[in-house]
Amino acid sequence: MKLLALDTSSEGCSAALLVDGDVIEKFEIAPRGHTRLLMPMVRELLAEQGLGPSDLDALAFACGPGSFTGVRIATGVIQGLAWGLSLPVVPVSSLEAVAFGAIEAMQISEGGGIAVAFDARMSELYWGCFRNRSGLPELQGEERVCPPSSVVLEADMTRWDGAGRGWAFRADMPEEVSSKINSVDETLIPRASWVARLAAVKFDNGLAVPAEQAQPVYIRDEVAWKKLPGRS
Repeated sequence: MKLLALDTSSEGCSAALLVDGDVIEKFEIAPRGHTRLLMPMVRELLAEQGLGPSDLDALAFACGPGSFTGVRIATGVIQGLAWGLSLPVVPVSSLEAVAFGAIEAMQISEGGGIAVAFDARMSELYWGCFRNRSGLPELQGEERVCPPSSVVLEADMTRWDGAGRGWAFRADMPEEVSSKINSVDETLIPRASWVARLAAVKFDNGLAVPAEQAQPVYIRDEVAWKKLPGRS
């Protein structure tokens, strides 16, 4: 399988190519450079593997939540490629992607909990709780946006770890949440390599969508939460 994945949902800009299980990634921290960097990354990845766009089997992108402008950039590029190449698309939650990265980077044990927090601005956090299920993040409850003082751990697990830059606001979180967190990695942000690996699993489970359904996901009070394929 050959799958191209993109992420511009945070200050990071990345593209990754999954070829028969191996993942190659271009990644750069560039808060205002997504538009300039993204397509050159895609072209370089394909050229390095001796591939053309027509060799791809599927596309994937981090659909949010995250930076409004950033999420729109990846969405637009993916939709354009999907329409032009007649390829299916796998949307992947940005919070889920970081939870996946945390399972490996933080060596989260089987059944352990990962609470992912992004800074959503306006004194709020994007928040999602996940369980390590055989190396894959399993969402507990729903992803949400709320003040740090309103976050909750969505399941009763013996061990929780935190991931994402929203944990800079740990002091503002409820004591019953903060006290259950074993360790925190605030450096983890979404990466296309994590998106690619999750997307390959979702693709095999029939969760790809056509280009017109590859939409950004926002979690704001005034914006309805759009469910990802396979989410209840």
